[in-house]
Amino acid sequence: MAYLVAAVVLAGLLCMVNLLLTVGLIRRLRRQSPPPSMMAEGLAPGARVPRFAAMTTSGEPVSDELLGAPALVGFFSPGCQPCKELLPLFAERARGTSDSVLAVVAATPGEDAGAYIDRLAQVARVVTEVPQGPVQTAFKVSAFPTVITIDAGGTVAGSGHTMPVEVEAQ
Repeated sequence: MAYLVAAVVLAGLLCMVNLLLTVGLIRRLRRQSPPPSMMAEGLAPGARVPRFAAMTTSGEPVSDELLGAPALVGFFSPGCQPCKELLPLFAERARGTSDSVLAVVAATPGEDAGAYIDRLAQVARVVTEVPQGPVQTAFKVSAFPTVITIDAGGTVAGSGHTMPVEVEAQ
């Protein structure tokens, strides 16, 4: 019986040592490897502005031809915490630029998007649509927030989940 107890205790100790070594190895690997970067959402830089047509919340038509260049296009969704954090930065940038600004608010039916629309309508043309709506599909946006900058030539200068650097005229 004493041998059986000693074997169980020894097996338990070996399992604990193995667990501690595994945790140490995982910590070391996490410190050595950089965190996975978020893949950019939306059109890739260099792509042409896609064809799209929509109606703004004020009843004004907007399309690829009416958007203008350079432009700043933002995609937001109510209930998205990163969207709440990026919204003031987007509004500040839109207020301080002479570029054309379009904001797309993707909200499911019944979701309150009023605060987003009110805030964005002060600085941009605002389009509301359901998730994966026509404007989001045209710009290949599937995650929020996404900000796309368009240069003076009508091509995508940048796309991502953060505020990009200023769009420079070419």
